[in-house]
Amino acid sequence: MPHDLPALADALLSAARHAGADAADALAVKSTSLQIGVRAGALEEAERSEGVELGLRVLIGRRQACVSSSDARPDTLSRMAERAVAMAREAPEDPHAGLADPGQLATDLDASRLELADPAAEPDPAALEDAAREAEAAALATPGVTQVQSAGAAYGRTSVHLAASNGFAGGYDRTDNALSCVAISGTGTKMERDYDHDSRVFAADLRGAAEIGRIAGERAAERQGARRPKTGRYPVLYDERIASSLIGHLVQAINGTAVARGASFLRGALGEAVLPDGLSLIEEPHRPRIRGSRLFDAEGLPTARRALVEDGILQGWTLDLATARKLGMESTANAVRGPGGPPSPSAGNLTLTQGTASRADLIAQMGTGLVVTSMIGATINPNTGDYSRGASGFWIENGEVAYPVSEITVAGNLRDMLRRIVPANDARGWLGRVVPSLLVDGMTLAGD
Repeated sequence: MPHDLPALADALLSAARHAGADAADALAVKSTSLQIGVRAGALEEAERSEGVELGLRVLIGRRQACVSSSDARPDTLSRMAERAVAMAREAPEDPHAGLADPGQLATDLDASRLELADPAAEPDPAALEDAAREAEAAALATPGVTQVQSAGAAYGRTSVHLAASNGFAGGYDRTDNALSCVAISGTGTKMERDYDHDSRVFAADLRGAAEIGRIAGERAAERQGARRPKTGRYPVLYDERIASSLIGHLVQAINGTAVARGASFLRGALGEAVLPDGLSLIEEPHRPRIRGSRLFDAEGLPTARRALVEDGILQGWTLDLATARKLGMESTANAVRGPGGPPSPSAGNLTLTQGTASRADLIAQMGTGLVVTSMIGATINPNTGDYSRGASGFWIENGEVAYPVSEITVAGNLRDMLRRIVPANDARGWLGRVVPSLLVDGMTLAGD
């Protein structure tokens, strides 16, 4: 049954006012997803889901409460509002809770220029199955591959509408198209696994299924014969596939929630150097055909391009309204939320300054060291930045790949590591986080 999201959001606001709320905002989300998986040439998974989710946040003074439901019937909306108001009356006061002032709200609401939704029709399940089969076949045809753990294709479409009692009302549609393949080489205790995948807003932008399968197979085959290197201090190159995780630790440390709680190794670092000179980290929320792009945040504030780090210097925190009020600052329009909870701050599309050297150039410069292509687990102290993660990849000797490695640990301190990064020039421009391979000197490796 079709759902009119603006009408549902307005009905929730009306019900909240009738139940006694001083202020409220409502989020209505309609989604459709289709996922196909194959294994050993046979269809293994075929799932399709669709539904609507509704979220209501009410405020009574500085007390707030959130409720959610997947039932859009009118009597359910009334019960949601009554329950939310009853909860808010019993909630503790939060001096920082509250909606945006009307003058703060976004007025540019036409998201069409962001191209967030593919106008093409929902793909036929048979076409997704054919793509998954093609990826699997390409992986199996790669020398050294013994089996394919999974190959899949997926599609999703989401419609979002946000409305609030301060006068804001806006929404957008978004599509996701994905292909993936996980290949395995070797047998028994010598099996090694690797993958490739692609995810785009527009299906036409996806890389070919055969290419994804082939690359997954080649990566798995290259992992054969993995062993552990000697313990010591070496340079480590974070491959472009996982380099964004290193920058992600910086992003977490400047999140307003962590800063307001004092649980950040960068608390007090505003205006100080956190990256090498010449490197900047820019948030770009208006890039077309990028999943994380948006004209307004989850509190209705207009988004804009901004520098988190400029020429190595930390410029500001990532804030929503509540964390901004706690810190005596202005929101950076970084609020995100789901139907079931209040807003919280989160950074969106990010671009790190690229270097001039290629990944191969940086490997040649390393002499002896490690290229990390995958990581597992994490022991990170958010207060001190002490860092330790399991890793696998390739050992480098005399500037060339010597052999694959696994079951090792890389460790250091994030504040020191981030100050020493050397970027390559290999970032993929269509990702939400455009981060190249990153070389970090002097890390501790625990192996044999």
